[in-house]
Amino acid sequence: MARSSIISHPLSRRQVLKGGAALGIGSAAAMGLTPAWANPWGRTNVYAQGVEEGPEVSLAIRRESLPIDGQEAQPITINGTSPAPLIRLKEGQDAVLRVTNLLDEPTSIHWHGLILPPEMDGVPGVSFAGIAPGETFTYRFPVRQNGTYWYHSHSGLQEQLGHAGPLIIDAAEREPIRYDREHVLLLTDWTFEDPMSVFRNLKSMIDGYYNFQERTIADFFADVREKGFSQTAEMRGMWAKMRMSSRDIADVTGSTYTYLLNGHSPQENWNALFKAGERVRLRVINGSAMSYFDVRIPGLKMTVVAADGQPVQPVPVDEFRIGVAETYDVLVSPEDDRAYTIFAEAMDRSGYARATLAPREGMQAEIPKRRQIADRGMEAMGMGGMDHSNMAGMDHSGMSNMSGMDHSGMSNMSGMDHSSMAGMDHSGMSNMQGMDHSTMGGMAAEQAKIGANGLLLAGEAQPGSRYDQAGIGIDPDERRILVYRDLKAITPWPDRREPGRELELHLTGNMQRYIWSFDGKKFSEVTGPIHFVKDERLRLILINDTMMEHPIHLHGMWMELENGQGELIPRKHTLNVKPGERVSALITADAEGSWAFHCHLLYHMDAGMFRVVQVS
Repeated sequence: MARSSIISHPLSRRQVLKGGAALGIGSAAAMGLTPAWANPWGRTNVYAQGVEEGPEVSLAIRRESLPIDGQEAQPITINGTSPAPLIRLKEGQDAVLRVTNLLDEPTSIHWHGLILPPEMDGVPGVSFAGIAPGETFTYRFPVRQNGTYWYHSHSGLQEQLGHAGPLIIDAAEREPIRYDREHVLLLTDWTFEDPMSVFRNLKSMIDGYYNFQERTIADFFADVREKGFSQTAEMRGMWAKMRMSSRDIADVTGSTYTYLLNGHSPQENWNALFKAGERVRLRVINGSAMSYFDVRIPGLKMTVVAADGQPVQPVPVDEFRIGVAETYDVLVSPEDDRAYTIFAEAMDRSGYARATLAPREGMQAEIPKRRQIADRGMEAMGMGGMDHSNMAGMDHSGMSNMSGMDHSGMSNMSGMDHSSMAGMDHSGMSNMQGMDHSTMGGMAAEQAKIGANGLLLAGEAQPGSRYDQAGIGIDPDERRILVYRDLKAITPWPDRREPGRELELHLTGNMQRYIWSFDGKKFSEVTGPIHFVKDERLRLILINDTMMEHPIHLHGMWMELENGQGELIPRKHTLNVKPGERVSALITADAEGSWAFHCHLLYHMDAGMFRVVQVS
């Protein structure tokens, strides 16, 4: 980045407060008492709260002492608040955002999900130098889209310290989504630990450092009653010999996290208000560092109308899972003069965030009964489509060396026929480090639909995908849950070409050493970028060889999720890939330059699950 874009002029506390007032942020908010944009009445079509759209926006980043969940904390603030202010832009205008770094370390802002020039993307070391202490960097880019997005630091672990905020882009013309009022709901996870301490703990070789929900003897006997002793012993033995837990659902849990909604803890019960008869749009953003949430409003049906900022055909649901960095827009129409709980439960059931949707301030509704943590099953090992009826007699005596195994490289097993595994002796499986489970999910070749060019046909749901499943801990019979297969675009993407090639990447990791990677190599070990040819049409195939979910984010370009919706497959900037799952997306490589590509679990990215895509 040319140094001419950077101006060095540190701001005083007085200047920050003065600037906050100029941006429509009251003095109380500038002192961090509440997120400035979290007005209980939200926004109607004639009024907005927060940093308004306009020719220029000024943002000042610093570390401040603020209360979080009733305790004194030291988050990173932007214009005096954490979470950061709401920024509203308008499609068709040019954005000018002046960012001043008042920290004692470099910082950055990445505009998550925005299509913009690479030097404005905000990832230090890729096509941008970062913002040094005391300097101001001006982001300038044309706004070419609309919808619900967010922004956050891409420097070190700053995102975990509260360096994140919502970004809403209003449409240039009247959009098809009709509503009377909107509320922005930003979900985050906060820890009073130093993020570097959290990272060290994850790498400490202590299994499940933050997992206080391990299985008990009572759980074992409950499984015996349900599944029988033989099958229960088989599964427990497999997990034990791999030195892993079937309850490794989240790396960092409610044992250290306080889950926040618009910066407020569950006890603080932030209110979102409505008037009788209104249709309310909820813009839900998962701005957390590491946490997936299951979101529902007991007593209210939600209609999903946008995913990752892009409109989709309406889907009525009772609940949806939102991966890290994803956004969903939903419509609700509360009819009764009563309060409703907005309930966002962590995927591992170790805690929750909540707010209240109500006609008057101070109201609250009952918090729904908490669900128990689930156990990972065979699908987490990539065996979701296998017939396990004859596996009870399997000898796993040689699997003792699978602890912390790195699943990055067992691609030679891709053609294995598992039809005769009954009674199979696995005593020679001690060298399974690097095991690739990608083809163990029932991906028979006859499932694939092949085009004339020898590649899988565009728009078809690809073998090994589980787009019709929400994921672990969700009972589809309990309520109507959003799944990826439900997402259907309003209009086709203009580029209807078949892909000219396929690029397959494996999501790999070593749980014991806490190393995360693509194709078995962490970022520090790769020798160059992933190359996309300018303007080519390609298929990206992601195969998760690990037993954890990974939200994979590509900067600068859309990924069109091949979820079986033909020419109406949805566009996304972040794709959740479940354990043992194969996910595919089409990409038009129309963004020349260097772009980040990574898992959006912050500590996974920092541990090596990061690459650079070069388009040229």
